[in-house]
Amino acid sequence: MDLDVLNMFVIAGGTLAIPILAFVASFLLWPSALIRIYYWYWRRALGMQVRYANYDDYQFCYSYRGRPGYRPSILMLHGFSAHKDMWLSIVKFLPNNLHLVCVDMPGHEGTTRSDLDDYSISGQAKRIHQFVECIKLNRKPFHLVGTSMGGNVAGVYAAQYPDDICSLTLICPAGLPSTTDSKFIKQLRELQESKRIDRIPLIPSTPEEMADMLKLCSYVRFKVPQQILQGLVDVRIPHNEFYRKLFLEIADEKSRHSLHENMSKIKAPTQVIWGKQDQVLDVSGASVLANAIPDCHVYILENCGHSVVVERPRKTANLILEFLALLHSIDNNKKQA
Repeated sequence: MDLDVLNMFVIAGGTLAIPILAFVASFLLWPSALIRIYYWYWRRALGMQVRYANYDDYQFCYSYRGRPGYRPSILMLHGFSAHKDMWLSIVKFLPNNLHLVCVDMPGHEGTTRSDLDDYSISGQAKRIHQFVECIKLNRKPFHLVGTSMGGNVAGVYAAQYPDDICSLTLICPAGLPSTTDSKFIKQLRELQESKRIDRIPLIPSTPEEMADMLKLCSYVRFKVPQQILQGLVDVRIPHNEFYRKLFLEIADEKSRHSLHENMSKIKAPTQVIWGKQDQVLDVSGASVLANAIPDCHVYILENCGHSVVVERPRKTANLILEFLALLHSIDNNKKQA
């Protein structure tokens, strides 16, 4: 083989080896860094841009894609201990020309965290209203989406600020009483009886606890490598003290049934999506909402748990788009009548 050609292969091999070795080292030593890079990559690939908005001395962090147009903008509220990037799996299946906004909920990720803030469900709804006003999202009524804790907040928001929204999607929302105790509720009662309430199943501190949480939240059994589990825990541990305080706040009497207390005030057309095998919040909550909200469309997903957004992103995106198309069609028919 010609010496120049051999040198070329050696140089090429060395060039490739550097990023490969860097990746392996990161995977083994800093898995949390890989997780952050993963979200950064998908935001970039999907065209989501990160921005900040300020209300007095309070800062909101959010990502967005597109601009307001003739179709309603969509605001997405994530669940407990998550962040705006949890919606990326659904954003992937939504049209590029839709105006999407995903905000970090109060105290989460890039949004201000303060011991003086009101983290009750009504307090969070007020904060989200401040965010909406900051970015002038309510110049036209928008479609509001919320999941789990974010669903509780979204429902209260729809009841308290009806002029802001044109329609609502609630995905496995918290804030409802249930006739059937979920596995999670049973675990909480056992922890209360044994006075070990600090061991909340949704706040893992070890890779093993993280694996248990994933099993609790998902019907689909994801095979997650130990290093990734470690990375997921490493990302969360600095925030666990806040998550415990927040959980106790939203589980308090003031917030526990906030959606139930406000659901009769919801006038916007509402879509409810729930995983049939949800072990965190029992699926019976869907019928509670259906009986209380006049224009309520319920979709129960088979073979799906609490993490609907992660387990069934394409189906969820399609259901939201079909719901918006249905409302648009009804609106056009009214105008023509």
